[in-house]
Amino acid sequence: MISTELSSGVPTRRALYTSEKTSRFTESVIREMSRQALKFGAVNLAQGFPDFPAPEEIKAAARNAIDADINQYAITWGAKLLRDAIANRYKKAYAFPVDPEREITVVCGATEGMMASLMAILNPGDEVIIFEPFYENYGPDIHLSGGAKRTVKLQGPDWSFDREELRRAFSGKTKAIVINSPNNPSGKVFTREELTSIAELCQEFDVIAITDEIYEYITYDGAVHIPIATLPGMRDRSILINSMSKTFSVTGWRVGWVIAPPHLTDSIRKVHDFLTVGAAAPLQAASAIALGASEDYYVYLSSSYTERRARLLGYLNAAGFRTYQPAGAYYIMTDISGFGFRDDLAFAKHLLENVGVIGVPGSSFYSEGGGSQQMRFCFCKRFETLDGAGEKLAKLR
Repeated sequence: MISTELSSGVPTRRALYTSEKTSRFTESVIREMSRQALKFGAVNLAQGFPDFPAPEEIKAAARNAIDADINQYAITWGAKLLRDAIANRYKKAYAFPVDPEREITVVCGATEGMMASLMAILNPGDEVIIFEPFYENYGPDIHLSGGAKRTVKLQGPDWSFDREELRRAFSGKTKAIVINSPNNPSGKVFTREELTSIAELCQEFDVIAITDEIYEYITYDGAVHIPIATLPGMRDRSILINSMSKTFSVTGWRVGWVIAPPHLTDSIRKVHDFLTVGAAAPLQAASAIALGASEDYYVYLSSSYTERRARLLGYLNAAGFRTYQPAGAYYIMTDISGFGFRDDLAFAKHLLENVGVIGVPGSSFYSEGGGSQQMRFCFCKRFETLDGAGEKLAKLR
C-alpha cells in the first residue's frame, strides 16, 4: 500500500495500484510448481503438458500453413476451415449437429474459453456451482467475472457426489454450473445417470451448464465421455468448451473453441473479440487438418495413456502413496497421510528438495481447508520420464 500527497502537502487517501479483486487469489500453484521443478532440476509431474512430440502430421500442417502465408488475422471468431472441422467432428463423434456460423467461437485455448463464457453470462452476485476438487482456474475465473462460487464435494475413492447436497447448492441466485469431465484433478468421468440428474436441476432452476471437456478422448476401463449438451433439454442451455491441447499434445498452441446456442454465442463472441481478438491463424489451419484424424488416432491416444497410467500407479503405490485410480484425464490424485508430514505444502517441499520429483499440492484444488493431505501427479510423460520419477520416488521407502 502506498500513500501519496498533493504538492501542497495535503495528504490524499492511500492509493492501491492494483485492484481489490486480484488480492483474493494467488498465482497458479500448478505453474509455480513447474518453475520450481526447473530451479531444482526435479522431474516435473506437476503441470499437465506432455514431454513427448506432437504428431508429425499436425506439426507439418503448421509449417505448411506458415509457408502458405496464413499469418494474418483470421476471422475473429475463428477461421471457417476450423469451425467447419469442429462441427464435423462433433457430428461424427456424438451425432451432435452444430452450426459453425452461429454456434462456434474459436478462442485462445480452453482457458480463455472459460473466462469469455463466464464474463459473457454473469452479472454481479450471480452464483456458479463447481465440483470440489476443482481445476484451480475456476475460482479466479468466477471471481474476476463478478460471480460467486458454490462448491459441491466429490468424495473419493470414486469421486461421487451427494444428490441432495447438489440440490441444496441450487437457488434463485444460481446462473451456471461448471462440469469438468473427464475431471482434473480427480480423473472422474461423469456417468449418464449423474449428468441426467444435473441436467434436470439445470432445467428446474433455469441454469446454464458450462462444460470443460478437454480430456474427452482420454478415458479408461470402459468409461464413456458424454457431453451434457447432447442430453434432452440441454441443447439451448449448455456452453461446451474444448481445445486442441490435450488431444493432440500441443498445450502451447492455445487453440480452443466454445460451442453454444446462438443467443449465448453472440455474447461470448463480444467478450472474446475484446479479450484476445483471435487465436493464431496458422495454428487454426493446422488444427483443422488435425481434427480430420482417423478414429484410430483416438484409440491409440487412450491406449497409450492407459499404459502410462499403469506405470505411474505402480511407482506411486510402491513408494507408499494411497492412490485413486483415474477413469479419465491424465492425473493421479493421492493420499499422503501415511508419510507423516504436517500438510501437502511441507510434503511437496520435501519431494522437491530431497527426492527430486514435484507434483501439485492437493490444497490448490480445494476451498480453504481441503486437500491438505493430498497430492496430484500427472503421467502425460515419456516412459523414460516416468521411470526416472519412479527411481526417485523409491527413496520415500
